[in-house]
Amino acid sequence: MAEKLFGTDGVRGVANTELTPMLALALGAAAARTLGKGHTPRFIVGRDTRISGTLLESALAAGLCSLGAQVVTAGVVPTPAVAGIARMEGFDAGIVISASHNPFADNGIKFFGGDGFKLDDALEAEIESSLSQFETWPRPSGAGVGRLTHDPHLRDLYAEHLEETMEGASLRGVKIVLDTAQGANYELGPRVFTDLGAEVIALHNSPDGTNINDGCGSLHPAEMLGRTVSEGAAIGIAFDGDADRVIFSDELGRKVDGDRVMLLVGRHLAAQGKLVNNTVVGTIMSNMGLEVALRESGLTLLRTNVGDRYVSEAMRRDGHVLGGEKSGHLIFGHLTTTGDGLLTALQVLKVMRETGQPLSVLADQMTEYPQVLLGVRVCDRQAWLYDTDIQAAIAAAEASLAGRGRINVRASGTEKLVRVMAEGPDQAEVDALAHEIIALVRKKFGE
Repeated sequence: MAEKLFGTDGVRGVANTELTPMLALALGAAAARTLGKGHTPRFIVGRDTRISGTLLESALAAGLCSLGAQVVTAGVVPTPAVAGIARMEGFDAGIVISASHNPFADNGIKFFGGDGFKLDDALEAEIESSLSQFETWPRPSGAGVGRLTHDPHLRDLYAEHLEETMEGASLRGVKIVLDTAQGANYELGPRVFTDLGAEVIALHNSPDGTNINDGCGSLHPAEMLGRTVSEGAAIGIAFDGDADRVIFSDELGRKVDGDRVMLLVGRHLAAQGKLVNNTVVGTIMSNMGLEVALRESGLTLLRTNVGDRYVSEAMRRDGHVLGGEKSGHLIFGHLTTTGDGLLTALQVLKVMRETGQPLSVLADQMTEYPQVLLGVRVCDRQAWLYDTDIQAAIAAAEASLAGRGRINVRASGTEKLVRVMAEGPDQAEVDALAHEIIALVRKKFGE
């Protein structure tokens, strides 16, 4: 069975070889046709700093305009900015050109609806199924051809919205070490914190098109952790390439991930009576320590499959206001529609200001269970599901941890990877179990 073009976070591939200009052109045309039934659709398009961004933006915009759509580009902006602008300014959809935390040679195209949420599976499937026919569609001519314009001021609307979520709280006197990963937040991130009065020490904020995520950002926070201590900063903040996720350092140089952020913000919202249903939405990857710490506070952790779209769906279904992933992809349902690293950082700082406590105290309220996460690049993301030897190894590992821990094996939704997570009371035991499974997957299906 051929793999779907759309993964859990849009369409991704190596730019200009897998994700080609022709594919971007077809995606644009198909999106205009699918989302523009009965009217002339308007699209907002943003991108990160990858060298291939303008290439794919040009092709995508051409495809959209070829079917009569009106297109406005915002330039280099974070992914959540596109979602927010689409919602605030009445666009039919927002499109982001980014491969998030992937290396610079990769790129991606992901869609948001006019409501600011990721496009639902049915619409993505309709776009994908129509791609093979796009060259046969009738195209408008003359005044019916779509128009492409550029409006860099749209990003200011997003920045103003973020600053308003602080509800007047100032960051004057707060020193911040900020790693923008040479990515989409390289300009907006320092600007927003400075506007609010903070002293910002910016790292990795000189993108050249090829250095995005290169040894920096949320996947490589070591420099940020060290500089937070050496600079005497109150907090360190590291985004990924498209700035929809964030990892922190406390003032002692200790890493603070999404699980700890969900706990400290969840407890704070609950104390204010603002945590709807007293529930935080996490995924199967959230550490058991988070679940235990929330339970001790009278709160519940609701787990979903991996992927922020599944977290978002659960939040929308039941009205929850806080959810996210251990990776630092957090959603504040009362403030926005999608994961937003800059908004998350502001909300953490807001808790620090309102409680008067340093991040070290706020984040040090859960005990993590030993956990290991391994990945192996494969030639087929689905073949392991049907292999009896691999399934037997997984079952054996689950049996050995029954009642004491967890095993999770899954295919990445964005890369040709199979990931294995093991969690339990003993680090050596979970390491051995995870390595045994990953070795078997590599032997049978490794790329």
